Amino acid sequence: MSDTKQAKRYLVSGMVQGVGFRYFAQNAAEKLHLNGYVRNLRDGRVEAYAIGTPEQLASFRAALERGPRFSSVAEVREEATNPDPQFANDFTINYDA
Repeated sequence: MSDTKQAKRYLVSGMVQGVGFRYFAQNAAEKLHLNGYVRNLRDGRVEAYAIGTPEQLASFRAALERGPRFSSVAEVREEATNPDPQFANDFTINYDA
């Protein structure tokens, strides 16, 4: 297992707004001890930004692909990004999309 922290941004499309997706993502991230945020985007997608080990991030992506009970995930796009110290302490829901 690697202890090296990295950051990834996930863009989740499908029926992912109005179904508790942000709360689901926050709960999954907290269980995995990830830091970052999740927010709705104006175009109907959900964006998640997470900081963690490669193993934690792979588990998080799998959770995003599954989604909560009433969601329908069409696609999860993933891109590597730089860890932002502003989001290094917890995982929050960002309501300012």
